[in-house]
Amino acid sequence: MEFLIANMAPVMFASLILFLLMGFPVAFTLAGHGLLFGLLGVELGFFQPALFQALPQRIFGIIANDTLLAIPFFTFMGLILERSGMAEDLLETIGQLFGPLRGGLAIAVVVVGALLGATTGVVSASVISMGLISLPIMLRYGYDRRLASGVIAASGTLSQIIPPSIVLIVLADQLGRSIGDMYRGAMVPAMMTVGFYIVYILLLALFRPRNAPAIPEEGRTFIEPNGSHGIPSLLVLLAVAVGASVLLSPMVLSADAPIDETVVVGTLIGGVVAFALAVLNKVFGFGLLSQIAERVTFVMIPPLALIFLVLGTIFLGIATPTEGGAMGAVGAIVMALVRKRLSWSLLKQAMDTTTKLASFVIFILVGSTVFGLTFRGVDGDLWVEHLLVGLPGGETGFLIIVSIFVFVMAFFLDFFELAFIIVPLLGPVADKMGIDLIWFGVLLALNMQTSFMHPPFGFALFYLRSVAPKEDYKDKLTGQTIAKVTTGQIYWGSIPFICIQLLMVALVMIFPMTVMHYKDGASKVDPDTVKIEVQADYGGGSVFGGDSSGPIFK
Repeated sequence: MEFLIANMAPVMFASLILFLLMGFPVAFTLAGHGLLFGLLGVELGFFQPALFQALPQRIFGIIANDTLLAIPFFTFMGLILERSGMAEDLLETIGQLFGPLRGGLAIAVVVVGALLGATTGVVSASVISMGLISLPIMLRYGYDRRLASGVIAASGTLSQIIPPSIVLIVLADQLGRSIGDMYRGAMVPAMMTVGFYIVYILLLALFRPRNAPAIPEEGRTFIEPNGSHGIPSLLVLLAVAVGASVLLSPMVLSADAPIDETVVVGTLIGGVVAFALAVLNKVFGFGLLSQIAERVTFVMIPPLALIFLVLGTIFLGIATPTEGGAMGAVGAIVMALVRKRLSWSLLKQAMDTTTKLASFVIFILVGSTVFGLTFRGVDGDLWVEHLLVGLPGGETGFLIIVSIFVFVMAFFLDFFELAFIIVPLLGPVADKMGIDLIWFGVLLALNMQTSFMHPPFGFALFYLRSVAPKEDYKDKLTGQTIAKVTTGQIYWGSIPFICIQLLMVALVMIFPMTVMHYKDGASKVDPDTVKIEVQADYGGGSVFGGDSSGPIFK
């Protein structure tokens, strides 16, 4: 009993992890632990039963938190888009665009994964879509199975770090920071991650060309009448769009506009110019653009327009993240209508799945609130603080140990468990040490991204396993027998991309400005330097009436 009294907090935390690893439901394990150890804490004299009177108010605060509305909005948007055929069109078009390059199909998967991440924000939708569409094509043309499976799983997890990621919404809520700032801070690391994926593929194609071959001539569909592939026409269109963006953006934005606003407005202007040229070419038959240039424009602009509708309005301060999510959901419905893919069955499926996920998140949040109340009652927050503040190396040592801890825990716990159990314990300590919580949140998001890729429990690997061929099969196009994809190949394929994600964690830790640029548009006034001066006026009568017997303060 003396041991329990002296170590109540660590015993409570360790038993929680043990029960989670045994497979008990997360929400009920959290709430049950909170109540059980709460009763034990009352008996042992840690706190009074009156502490639990705070629970109803806390739970009501969760339900009334309109920030969390962004989760069902973005989930619904992603599910509608996943079934609207956007992924198929993107993969087919971008695959044809990069196909002539060695590793081009893999690069196309990364680019499409980034676009899907910026529009859907749902890992399962991205991985399953690309696994069903692009994996058979990559196997048909002789891609190494480890590379093919690894690039699909890794590209699907980009939706966890590229806004409007649900991960970033939950982290911002748990750290008590603005979702908009979290989105701004994550943009540069997200784009760097995409860039590193592409560099890895190019290096692999250079040194092991048999692992990532180009699409052969007979597999290319966009051929001009003169036999060319029309790439110069696309490059000219891209140059015109970029030129228009560079010339017109300064007319719309101020000289000191933040980088995110500049990128958003520049992309919008370039997209409008490219789309207008493609429409004129299509309607009037000018013949200025090749088939591939026209196709790329018509396929890329709708998702880019949706990205602007969601992220652009948030970055420009026009809409809150919740309002941006609502507009994104409406935009997804419009896109599905235009593609003639919207049906009552599709809507019902999307709404059912959205309701289940939103309920799942709320139940975990309620359970973590019960657990957190008791954990603080037994001085668990002080135990965590003393444990972490005394680490060697100060701020750097804290960040390294936390990153290692989260990386290891991600082998066994999924993102929601990490976000609702670990982050509330680490956030206050980081804040007390003077660490910017947006920077800290992006670091955690990059680290948690690996939780979807960890063998053997990574969810992205499970999603890919569910759609990858389990037996040898005959390809419908070529008639060749294609060997199956084994679970071991999927696991080994994820390792290089996990290493890239860990490299990104290290780079963001070493170079904080990759995230801290989000402050560019913030007020430059330091609250600590603000002085309030009170002027005394001894003339003009009393403020209370009567004669002036004292000063009047203004």
